[in-house]
Amino acid sequence: ALRRAGAARRGGPGARCGGPGARCGARRGGPRARGAGPGLGAGLGAGVPGSARGSPGPVAGLAASPRRPVPVPWDIALCATGTAVAGENALVLAVLFYTPSLRAPMFLLIGSLALADLLAGLGLVANFAVRYLLRPPSEAAELGAAGLLLAAFSASVCSLLAITVDRYLSLYNALTYHSERTLGFTCAMVLLMWVLCLGVGLLPLLGWNCLRDQSACSILRPVTKDNAAVLAVTFLLLFALMMQLYLQICKIAFRHAQQIAVQHQFIATAQATSTRKGLSTLSLILGTFALCWIPFAIYSLVADSSYPVVYTYSLALPATCNSLINPIIYAFRNPDIQKSLWLACCGCVPSTFSSRPRTSSDV
Repeated sequence: ALRRAGAARRGGPGARCGGPGARCGARRGGPRARGAGPGLGAGLGAGVPGSARGSPGPVAGLAASPRRPVPVPWDIALCATGTAVAGENALVLAVLFYTPSLRAPMFLLIGSLALADLLAGLGLVANFAVRYLLRPPSEAAELGAAGLLLAAFSASVCSLLAITVDRYLSLYNALTYHSERTLGFTCAMVLLMWVLCLGVGLLPLLGWNCLRDQSACSILRPVTKDNAAVLAVTFLLLFALMMQLYLQICKIAFRHAQQIAVQHQFIATAQATSTRKGLSTLSLILGTFALCWIPFAIYSLVADSSYPVVYTYSLALPATCNSLINPIIYAFRNPDIQKSLWLACCGCVPSTFSSRPRTSSDV
């Protein structure tokens, strides 16, 4: 001991064992070897079986495993909107299904619109689950969710067009409409429309996708730019057709209101009130549809995947909200559906409730 102390004072070889680093004790397996790491990572790696032989320990395996991405607030908003859309349109379908008196062709078209919007809401929820909850990612699931959204929104727009055509025919052929427009014919037309929309939804699964070529992606992955351009142009043409039909509806309704006013010798204010109500209804329908869909359709026609994602989200969210507004415009404003809702929820109808039949001047 005296010799080692003297060697340490003289700076001899024994100084390596008595210095603050304690390298000698570490080599001999002394107690200081267990806490000699410089950081937390080394401390976790030390003492792990197999790490001394160069094999990865559990910390390395954890770092290499795929982690679930953090949901973007925009995607959370779309998922919440999809949940609300699905719930609201499910209520409309339940009312139409459990009310035997709501079996006219008009209510069948409203049910088709509600079913399309219900599937659109479920598609938004499924898309969120595929992106953030499904691990490992699946191309088939991603293509299936995209196809469901394409089919649902295509059926929603086509159902809106069918309702517009139905309203136009009910005014143009007011005397023979109810005898010519049978329920079977309407069912056949709705079925044909759904077959076409399902074909549009199958396009990504049949190879019209950009999973293998990211440069061909549109603003909505995995839809290609060509597919998105075709859908956008088709949508704009359908909107132009709807606008033309509603202008004709407005003219016919105005003419009918004049004839009714003359036959019943109403004062001019009654005619003005009826016409103003019809114009407000048309403005609500066309204005809501245009504000929700036109900006997104034009943007998808001129933009591609290189554009900032925030632009796509800010335009896609109003488009999905159109499916949230459709039940309010086409279902909940109908007196027959309102009566069914009152009976289902309260078991009675308020005394102030007016169930007068709609006339052509009401559009």
